[in-house]
Amino acid sequence: MTPHDAPALRAVLGDEETMRWYPRGFTSAEVDEWITRQISRYPSGAGLLGLILKSTGQLIGDCGPVWQAIDGPAELEIGYHVHLHHRNQGIATEAALAVRDYAFSTLGCGHVVSIIRPENLPSRRVAEKNGLTVDRVVFWRGYDHCIYRLAKAGAP
Repeated sequence: MTPHDAPALRAVLGDEETMRWYPRGFTSAEVDEWITRQISRYPSGAGLLGLILKSTGQLIGDCGPVWQAIDGPAELEIGYHVHLHHRNQGIATEAALAVRDYAFSTLGCGHVVSIIRPENLPSRRVAEKNGLTVDRVVFWRGYDHCIYRLAKAGAP
């Protein structure tokens, strides 16, 4: 992502229904900060990337690996947001699978996680389709979250 993507990303992260599992949609300033934070992560190989709809070139969300300290040492999360109008098309599943494979092959991670509110059934299905299973439930950032986990083959 670049600052140029801010208007398109505002349509995703600022949409209340798309962001229903967050406390609220993001303000314009928060979207700008979000992009800056992702850009700062890129040199390490982590950070959310823009999801671009192949048929139109439109930015419709984000997906990528992000280090998260949940209830102990930081773990690599597969994070994703897809605008409501582009859900149920396999886009998040395809993108999350690519991130999973990148985390194992390029970043050398032994496992990945996804942090998902229990009520967020669509995101839970994405994680499950990519082989992640519920490892634990934690109270994090004011809400219960299922921590989905998948270990790389041969890793503990």
